[in-house]
Amino acid sequence: MGEITTKPYLLRALYEWCVDNGYTPHLAVKVDAQTQVPLEHVRNGEITLNVSPGAVHKLQMGNELIEFSARFAGAARQLSVPVANVYALYARETGHGMTFEVDLSKPAPQAEAESEPLAPPAALPAPADEPPVPPKPPVGKPTLRRVK
Repeated sequence: MGEITTKPYLLRALYEWCVDNGYTPHLAVKVDAQTQVPLEHVRNGEITLNVSPGAVHKLQMGNELIEFSARFAGAARQLSVPVANVYALYARETGHGMTFEVDLSKPAPQAEAESEPLAPPAALPAPADEPPVPPKPPVGKPTLRRVK
């Protein structure tokens, strides 16, 4: 058996730090076929999840999977996120946290129930040949306004 990565331990420590300081911990996740999340909330193959104690139920942060239930539009959903797909855990209020590398080439452990396959992400627009023209500054004398 190989050495366990430090990532799940760091995630648990950052989560505990957020909760102890009264912050709202958020997980930023790359979504793939092994990730069980509400697909209607996935944007550009990613989702950010509020995992504060008041927002989730039965949170289990294991070495391979992060599992919990949460409500989306009033409906309870069971979520399962491979630790390998988490690319950040941070406090919403301050932005303090940590980012991680995500290697989706490694297969994540299969969850008990298969999630439906995702559609490929939409193609990015082709870059323009000419750089965009910056807006012209306003003409006239500059003015200052005191704001109280």
